[in-house]
Amino acid sequence: MMKWIFTVMIAVSVLFGVLNDRIGDVSNAALEGGSTAVTLVITLTGAICLWSGIMKVAEDSGLTGLIARLFFPLTRRLFPGLKKGSKAMRAICMNMTANLLGLGNAATPLGLEAMRCLKEENKNSGTASNHMVTFVVLNTASIQLIPTTVSMLRLNHGAANPLDILPAVLFTSVISLAVGLLTAKLLGRVWRRERTQSM
Repeated sequence: MMKWIFTVMIAVSVLFGVLNDRIGDVSNAALEGGSTAVTLVITLTGAICLWSGIMKVAEDSGLTGLIARLFFPLTRRLFPGLKKGSKAMRAICMNMTANLLGLGNAATPLGLEAMRCLKEENKNSGTASNHMVTFVVLNTASIQLIPTTVSMLRLNHGAANPLDILPAVLFTSVISLAVGLLTAKLLGRVWRRERTQSM
């Protein structure tokens, strides 16, 4: 589906560039976009390698197990059935920690690891489990105690107090996370009921 969307976007861009006699600008934008994409991939690859290594060190040192125990009262309600010391639970807790600290680059590889572990728990089925859906919501609408990335951008653009948005960030994060998790749980129950009735 996405390939058709991108194909249409490219075709429309070229068409409007020709009609407005600005095909040169379209060509320049394509070249700049390609260069930016390569830079982004290299940057993300470095970040993923770094934080994957840190995750391995944390796992071998027992830090992931400690964090998993701290988060267990919350995660056992969000992910019922997952074992306390499982790889999936440890990866989820590390991802939650990275998101709380506003470390987006750290949260990405940890999130990928958590999803891989949840897929294994789901017997590598082609259908996302309720745990996988809940984790996607938790990772996407996460609560950030320290919005590091946004604060850095505001500082670079001349904000006198980059963290003055903190109350608004916390409020909106809590509301969006609560709505997202509630919706995921309700739809999960509906799906289980429909699946039971169809059997």
